[in-house]
Amino acid sequence: MRVGVFYFPTDYGIDIGELARELEARGFDSLFVCEHTHIPVSRKSPFPGGGELPRRYVHTHDPFVALSFAAGTTKKLLLGTGVCLVPQHDPIVTAKTIASLDRLSGGRFVFGIGGGWNVEEMENHDVRYDTRFRVLREHVLAMKALWTEEMASFHGEFVNFDPVWSYPKPLQQPHPPILLGGESDHTLKRVVAYCDGWFPRVGRGTFDPVGAVGRLRRMAEAASRDPASLSVTVFGAPPAPAVLASYREAGIRRALLMVPDLTRDEILRMLDQHAPLAA
Repeated sequence: MRVGVFYFPTDYGIDIGELARELEARGFDSLFVCEHTHIPVSRKSPFPGGGELPRRYVHTHDPFVALSFAAGTTKKLLLGTGVCLVPQHDPIVTAKTIASLDRLSGGRFVFGIGGGWNVEEMENHDVRYDTRFRVLREHVLAMKALWTEEMASFHGEFVNFDPVWSYPKPLQQPHPPILLGGESDHTLKRVVAYCDGWFPRVGRGTFDPVGAVGRLRRMAEAASRDPASLSVTVFGAPPAPAVLASYREAGIRRALLMVPDLTRDEILRMLDQHAPLAA
């Protein structure tokens, strides 16, 4: 099992290129970055974690730009979104952005995706909360067409375009792995239907690694999909050797530790402390 991290890449935090370089030097597998395109001042949608919305949510860099800088300082570190709020992004533009990042980074991009929770944020992108996963599905399918077909077209409820050329194509074939976040049975059905892996969060209730892997396997088998074609990346894993060992034994592919909203020096000290977990 591989151990990486996730981080909110803020305009006041550690330089993202330096963070990526230091992660790679310590043997970590990957860096995933979180995103919000913006945060409406109204704050009508309650923060899912409870209490006030942390400052970092308001100050994030664009994830693809941040990962481009991370790619420029590293050679092997995988670079992922954790997660990209796909319904809020134009699929044609996003397909080109991801293909460019994947190719220029040497095939190191991992596409972690989600539907989002902030109702006002998505409404500012003309996306409705109750249809966001239908939008997400069409955006993913449209991007897959753009990545894999010479002349791609798509006609759906939310995405429509006649045949187009879209280059570059991703270096990874047929495309970078797509991991969907969430914990519900609906999430698992979507993972099996059009994704390459599951991206559950451990902070939302008790996480049973054996039970989680079994749920995904049963969903895949029920849909006649090979369970071996799907991976599990755990978001927010605790930096505890025994817990990570239980993930490994259950067959989980990757565990992501949190890099908290601390100063540069505090973050580097934390990476030193956790480096043995990545060995």
